[in-house]
Parts: sequence; structure tokens; C-alpha cells
Amino acid sequence: MASWKSRGLRGSMLEEMINITNTKYREKKLALIQKVPTPITPINFDKENRHINLAYFEQKSTVDYIGVVQGVPVCFDAKECAGDIFSLNNVHEHQINFMKEFEEQDGVAFLLIYFKKHDIYYYLTYKELAAFWNRAAEGGRRSIRFDELDLSWRINILNGVCIHYLEQLQRDLAGREK
Repeated sequence: MASWKSRGLRGSMLEEMINITNTKYREKKLALIQKVPTPITPINFDKENRHINLAYFEQKSTVDYIGVVQGVPVCFDAKECAGDIFSLNNVHEHQINFMKEFEEQDGVAFLLIYFKKHDIYYYLTYKELAAFWNRAAEGGRRSIRFDELDLSWRINILNGVCIHYLEQLQRDLAGREK
């Protein structure tokens, strides 16, 4: 069992808040977004307690969430950052490739990043993510500094629980129409 200090629980509160938000969106018929399960193969199973003790990932995961918002295909990954610097090592090349292909199919891909130090939830468009990724690929910084971000993409919190990312998604879509 993972202890509360383990890396295994990192981001679980963020994920829970997103799940609550997605449930509210579904109830209000605004969006249908689901958590993408990571396929695993159990290796060691405790039959008495019915717990998997050891497993390995069957394949590389794509993104954390996928679905549709009012007819628009959407996918995003949720990340957490403790300080002022978000390392691009937290995003994998296969995720970037998936998001790129998703956008090429007229979907919308983005990162939802929680900057814990600032208590800010941030909507990072795929376009911005790709620019930072390409900068790193060309020998530049392999991270995103908090002060590089346009804080107008901050995500509002409603009722202390919901991470209302649909406002920024709408803004992202409006920017594409221009």
C-alpha cells in the first residue's frame, strides 16, 4: 500500500477534483469526459485481501482524460507542479504525439497544470505546449517557468471544488476561429 508520502499518491487530489468537475459537467449535460484507465498486468496478487501487490504497465498511456464537449472532441492530461518550474520531463513524447494527432483530427488537446505553490490551476493549450516542447528539442530549456505563463489562462475554481476548465476551453476554441 502506498504511504501518504509516496509519489504514487501525487496528483490524486487534482485527479479527484477533475473527476468531480467532470461529473458535474455530465449531470448538467455540458460535457462527457472520462478518465482513461492505464492498462496494467498484475504479477503478484494477494488473494486473501484481493489486492494487486505488483503489476506492470501493458503499454504507454496517452492522456488522462478524453471525451466530448458540445460536439467538440477533447483530450487533456493533468499535471501537478510543486514550485515555479514545470519540467517537461513530466510530459512524454508519445503524449505529445497523441495530442498532435488529436488536434489534426479537429480535436482540442491541452494540459491542466496545478501550480501548488501558487494554488493556481492553469490551462496550457496544445499550441503553447508544443512551442515549449520544440524549444527544448532545439536545445533550449526543458521546463516552463511560472513567470513565462500568461495568467489570463488561469482556471477558475467554483464552489471550492470544481476546476471549471470549460471557460478556458471556450476561449481556446474562439482563438482557433480567428
